[in-house]
Amino acid sequence: MALRKCWRFSGVVPRLLLNSTVRPGASVPGGRSSLSRLDNTHPGCTTSELLLRRFSSAPPSTDVSYEELKQLLAGRKAVVIDVREPWELREYGFIPGSINVPLGQVNTALQLGAEEFKEKYGGEMPGAKDNIVFTCLAGIRSKTALDTAASLGYKDVQHYPGGWQDWVKNEQHN
Repeated sequence: MALRKCWRFSGVVPRLLLNSTVRPGASVPGGRSSLSRLDNTHPGCTTSELLLRRFSSAPPSTDVSYEELKQLLAGRKAVVIDVREPWELREYGFIPGSINVPLGQVNTALQLGAEEFKEKYGGEMPGAKDNIVFTCLAGIRSKTALDTAASLGYKDVQHYPGGWQDWVKNEQHN
């Protein structure tokens, strides 16, 4: 019975948010000033978009560009995990400093102990609060790995949508 009552209202809140006439930065009686703070960090977004983003479980930005990845690697500010198969790395190459954990093993690997992870994959086990960047050939598998890590409770997960193809293209130009 209670479930039926809740079900009737399931579409009301999203419709109210999407039909909101309150502009970012506007004063809302009884509201919080957090929307104006969000407005400053997300210029051009409507209040509805900001509210939906704020209540979303997805991270605000999950994509990393070539330049950002280079900086993260240089500063050792992220664990870069390549989710391609080992034969792909041998045949095509890999991003220096990355750890190879094939996509089919990501779920299990991220639940291993630190010693076992290091022994099996040759790199440091990322912590739940560490910045992790997943990469693959062209960004498809890395997005799947990102979703897997997020479902396991990893907070700062990103992926390099250009993958190995974009890396090689950019490295050749430099």
